[in-house]
Amino acid sequence: MAKDLFSNQASLYAQYRPGYPGELYEFILQQVTDPQQAWDCATGNGQAAVELARYFEKVMATDISEKQLQQAIPNAKITYSISTAEQTSFPDNSFDCITVAQAYHWFQFDAFEKEVRRIAKPGAVVAIWGYSLVVCEDEALNTIIKTFYRDTVGAYWDKERKYIDDHYTTVPFPYEALPSKEFQITLQWNRQQLIGYFNTWSSVQHFIKAHQYNPVDELATVIEKVWPGEYLKSFYFPLFLKLGKVTK
Repeated sequence: MAKDLFSNQASLYAQYRPGYPGELYEFILQQVTDPQQAWDCATGNGQAAVELARYFEKVMATDISEKQLQQAIPNAKITYSISTAEQTSFPDNSFDCITVAQAYHWFQFDAFEKEVRRIAKPGAVVAIWGYSLVVCEDEALNTIIKTFYRDTVGAYWDKERKYIDDHYTTVPFPYEALPSKEFQITLQWNRQQLIGYFNTWSSVQHFIKAHQYNPVDELATVIEKVWPGEYLKSFYFPLFLKLGKVTK
């Protein structure tokens, strides 16, 4: 079973995790011939599912975390349910597209592939994507972020984090490869939004459990020294996509 690392901070996750650019969905949908039904696996609070509902007649959105699903965005086209990635109750040959946003690295890859081949229609598109460490226009802030990521909480990341650092180039992806490209999530954040984002990190939660204090509190003090005002700064996340087709 995949790890549930985000229930404890589900409300923070819903508030501070970035959304994904429209260009990403448009690129994926170019490969989908009949957008009837999609499965958004490990949907979290439904960020991707809501966007998929703009294109598909029906979206099934699952997650192992009830607390995450409690934060999900209601939509008439979306059915939310608790389920693992590796074993679902969906009928065979159900889906035209299967998506996994920022979660594939937590899966049991072989078991997930078996389930995908069961419930995907022949020729269904599988799209998995993730984003790596946030980058700021301010190099002084980038240095602080990298030091916190590497030195402060570096030892508290689960081993699967390496797949994100590798931009999913090292994950198994046993589907017929389709052309892909890289994207960026661009946004304007104030200081509190950046701090809120750090509090969603699973490594921060592991650190708190080990040391009984939150390292983000100290980080916030350091950031305020180089960013004292309430003005916005520009940030981006490198976003990487693997796209494939299910052959039967």
